[in-house]
Amino acid sequence: MPGVRIDHFFHPASNTFTYVVAEGRNEAGGDHCVIIDSALDYDPKSGRTATVAADEVAAHVRDNGLVVDWILETHPHADHLTAAPYLKAQLGGKIGIGQGVRQVQENFKAVFNLGDEFATDGSQFDHLFEEGERFSFGDASGEVWSTPGHTPACVCYLIEDAVFVGDTIFMPDFGSARCDFPDGDARTLFHSVKRLLALPPETRLFMCHDYGPGGREFRWLTSVGEQRADNKHMNDGVDEEEFVAMRTARDNELEMPVLLLPAVQVNVRGGAFPPPEENGVSYLKMPLNAV
Repeated sequence: MPGVRIDHFFHPASNTFTYVVAEGRNEAGGDHCVIIDSALDYDPKSGRTATVAADEVAAHVRDNGLVVDWILETHPHADHLTAAPYLKAQLGGKIGIGQGVRQVQENFKAVFNLGDEFATDGSQFDHLFEEGERFSFGDASGEVWSTPGHTPACVCYLIEDAVFVGDTIFMPDFGSARCDFPDGDARTLFHSVKRLLALPPETRLFMCHDYGPGGREFRWLTSVGEQRADNKHMNDGVDEEEFVAMRTARDNELEMPVLLLPAVQVNVRGGAFPPPEENGVSYLKMPLNAV
């Protein structure tokens, strides 16, 4: 059977790549697929959401006669809102994330004072993946690797010779993810990345984000070999102590992501908005002097 086929979709407002990974081509249609790291359009000035980016993904799925089995999150993102519930309503499939999301929920329940009505057991998602768990879509399958450090919930999805890395690592000229979110840890991230970079050099790594440093064109694909040779923070010549010192110093200088507060409140709920109040409107909280 032919290998999986991978299509990418770029969300420029958040520099996010969404992927549709489908089993080998069946000309009659009906191939099964997964969607990884979807994005919902959000205007921070007005508080309005839109589904332009998600509709592009949905159109691709329908146009190619695909069947969605999974809508996967690599972690609860802090830079964009997920479109997972919208895509599930449009296309079906189960929303999955790593079991570490429960720790993130605990952390941000306290930050936003969400109250007893907010469950921190991950029940907002359809499935919580354990380390090493396998999942299938049609005749294709993948494996889940826990890769904490950026957040305790980060996972990567390994499908054939491709790895969808989330924020575990970036393109070589951008380096590594920040580790200053609650329960993030630079030393833990170092070991998570080194685990990935022990894969065969030809293994393909698909980025969740790219920022085009220096004005270069956006890129979504690199390899283990390229990262080991050229990653500015995590190449083979960088040891653990050097990385931890660099990452810690760099994180101390970074500003918070623009959409951190709205994105996390939505994403820890599996993409659902907060329950509407008596006027039928959902509201996000903005903690003052707390983050």
